[in-house]
Amino acid sequence: MSFLKKIFGSAGKRSDKAYAEQLRALHGQDIKYVTEYVDGNENVVGRGGALTVKDDVLIIDSSGDRLFMCEARDVGINYLLSGNGVVISGANMLEDGRVRVLTVHFVYYRR
Repeated sequence: MSFLKKIFGSAGKRSDKAYAEQLRALHGQDIKYVTEYVDGNENVVGRGGALTVKDDVLIIDSSGDRLFMCEARDVGINYLLSGNGVVISGANMLEDGRVRVLTVHFVYYRR
């Protein structure tokens, strides 16, 4: 095993415990707005709402509508470098499995 793999671990592996903690941190997170890139344009597809994890399904509710539902084990989650949001990708159960990549920006609360 190389030195770097010992330090950083394997890039392809995802720890189930760490992933469960990541989903738990997203549950109940308030949304400021949701965007999606379509044909090179970033479109706002929803404002307000919340992220929910229920029965192992990640749900994005925004603007009074359900925008996205995907099995939690199939969702790709990447935090923005600023920490103010997350990029979520996966097959949307509401649209017969069409893959969507949504950027969810969180509401900032001063602590």
